[in-house]
Amino acid sequence: MSGRGSQKQQGGAASAAKRRRFNDDDDDDEDYGRSTFEQAGHSVLVHVHGFNPYFFVPAPEGFSPADCHSFKQALNQAVLKDLRGNREGIVEAVVAVRLVDKESIYGFHRNRKQPFLRVTVALQRLMAPAKRLLEQGFSWQQGRGSHCFSLYEANIDFEIRFMVDTGLVGCCWVELPAGKYTLREKENRLAPQSRCQLEADVASWSDVVAHPAEGVWSKVAPLRILSFDIECAGRRGVFPEPERDPVIQIANMVVRHGETDPFIRNVFTLGTCASIVGSQVLSFKTESDLLAAWSAFVRDVDPDVITGYNIQNFDMPYLLKRAATLKVQQFPFLGRISATKSTIREAQIQSKQMGRRENKWVNMEGRVQLDLLQILFRDYKLRSYSLNAVSYHFLHEQKEDVQHSIITELQNGNEQTRRRLAVYCLKDAYLPLRLMDKLMCLVNYMEMARVTGVPLTFLLSRGQQVKVISQLLRKAKEQDLLLPTQKVEQGDEYTGATVIEPVKGYYTTPIATLDFSSLYPSIMMAHNLCYTTLLDQASIAKYSLQPDEYIKTPCGSYFAKKNVRKGLLPEILEQLLNARKRAKDDLKNETDEFKKRVLDGRQLALKISANSVYGFTGAQVGKLPCLDISSSVTAFGRTMIMETKRYVEERYTVANGYAHDAKVIYGDTDSVMCRFNAATVADAMKLGREAADYISSKFPPPIKLEFEKVYCLYFTKPDKHDKMDCKGIETVRRDNSPLVANLVNACLHKILIDRDPDGAVQHAKSVISDLLCN
Repeated sequence: MSGRGSQKQQGGAASAAKRRRFNDDDDDDEDYGRSTFEQAGHSVLVHVHGFNPYFFVPAPEGFSPADCHSFKQALNQAVLKDLRGNREGIVEAVVAVRLVDKESIYGFHRNRKQPFLRVTVALQRLMAPAKRLLEQGFSWQQGRGSHCFSLYEANIDFEIRFMVDTGLVGCCWVELPAGKYTLREKENRLAPQSRCQLEADVASWSDVVAHPAEGVWSKVAPLRILSFDIECAGRRGVFPEPERDPVIQIANMVVRHGETDPFIRNVFTLGTCASIVGSQVLSFKTESDLLAAWSAFVRDVDPDVITGYNIQNFDMPYLLKRAATLKVQQFPFLGRISATKSTIREAQIQSKQMGRRENKWVNMEGRVQLDLLQILFRDYKLRSYSLNAVSYHFLHEQKEDVQHSIITELQNGNEQTRRRLAVYCLKDAYLPLRLMDKLMCLVNYMEMARVTGVPLTFLLSRGQQVKVISQLLRKAKEQDLLLPTQKVEQGDEYTGATVIEPVKGYYTTPIATLDFSSLYPSIMMAHNLCYTTLLDQASIAKYSLQPDEYIKTPCGSYFAKKNVRKGLLPEILEQLLNARKRAKDDLKNETDEFKKRVLDGRQLALKISANSVYGFTGAQVGKLPCLDISSSVTAFGRTMIMETKRYVEERYTVANGYAHDAKVIYGDTDSVMCRFNAATVADAMKLGREAADYISSKFPPPIKLEFEKVYCLYFTKPDKHDKMDCKGIETVRRDNSPLVANLVNACLHKILIDRDPDGAVQHAKSVISDLLCN
């Protein structure tokens, strides 16, 4: 593990696991190299020995512990034979085969375990041939014939497997107890392999002590963050090409996490440059010298996080290609492992959230690359993602006024024109730091890593599923449950949420909005929906379950009730939501601003994690889809929305003593909008709260309907500014021009706030006239 921390007498403390290495030396075990960070700010690399990848298969009928040796020998020979060339000279591919009692997570088994074989291999890359041989059919004894095995936990990332077994989570603190580690020195047999200030070996992975992110261990390490930006001298009308166009400036800002002001501000320039107040100017005669010096600068600063705007797909790949063109030999050694070069890998990323994108990735072992552009793509819906537009939207600041078309001209001028370019470049390096701080990007992602248990880099480069897999594995391990390995294939579709057709109109009376709190997680907890509780008619008969021991969901699936077997997913959700409640309570009582931001990031991460569990079960090309669960959740949701409408309209009537008949004018997924025909906002709020409590009592806990807000033209609150809340129309959609959005917004303001429909018509005519005249 490499990163930063403080070496204490009882050992070193370290955070944020970031990379994996393999060591095929004396004992053919896995050397799990991890980049960590000391409390005092020293970078640390820990080599953790003795951890091997493994998976499970069901034991054949009649298999006994005495058969394990012959099975291991036969599988070992088969895997070695399957290896092409075996250049490493591996003798023992299969390290161990052990008979264990486990239970599949898929389906209700009344806690009855069955025998499984735990197959441990020497190296991660030996997993594939071992799995293939067992799946296709394998004979380990003469006369027994070939047997095809189903696989369990054979598609788990090695990093996740290691972290689950050691109790590590992303960005947590790790302790190496005194006497359990040895420091690497240059004169030792095992020389340091990294540029970290401390490098140590741990003989056994079980000696690694992980601390939960609570109390004193919840604080964040003083990570060093480097933000940079490059400028290239392109040809007129041609986008810069690294094979032809030089890098002329690189601006850098370095800050410690938790601080606002950079302690390093410099700019590397090609050619002379006039001085800049508050920044160091480093001028170079040749581009090769500039690139070599910047690479050395990165190694000297030793940042834990490298950020910028579009550095993933432009700046970093451009620098590597340009350095290769100029044959700057030492440039690509940008990571913390001394002998490892940074290279460019191209990948295609596809998700529902971001669609299909072509992305580049540059490896920099021991350093996290956090590209602000990618973060914004993932987490925010904006009309424009240019740095200028984003900075104005969030910071009300903009870039320096330098057009791309004059960059080459400024470079070819004098030291004053190059100074203007350098100021522009420095601002482009500074804005990402401001955005990161304002949006709490790093804090939020670190808290998400802690909550879900995955490395920080996984959150930046992977989808949602790895987060749920990590949580599921940890909970399953506690109960001796195994996750089946399923082939990824397109599954059946399922019906989504219900939308109550809106009663169209212009409402001048207050409209109360009622919202189900954490609807889908609550449904899963209330009805005990889980892989482990899933039933069918055959299993109901097999285990002699009585009608009061299971439920039938609105879509026709069956699940055991919690008094028979509490589901794993409801347990995970319960823990996440309880932890979120604790974080929100701590947030109310905290006075330190930085700690408040950490706690706010934590509660947000817990909320997102809870909501992603449902999506995991419905991902048809996921690692563990279960349409019985996802279809049941949405079916319950549809039923509840319709029942809520019925409860409101049946109870709140003139016949029951209320002033008016209530009407639900709209509803979708987890909320309904009710018109009680209340005379005042206060009356609408009172009725809304009463209705929320009444309807909550009709559903099993923890399902809860909450009063959210009242929509009204004259709703005022002294401590809050009134505003228009627009959903799904041109003012908030991004598939039209800003002119349309601004026009519709202005007209709505005149109609709703100023109560001037004629003025709205005149304004629309005026804008259209101006447009036609231009």
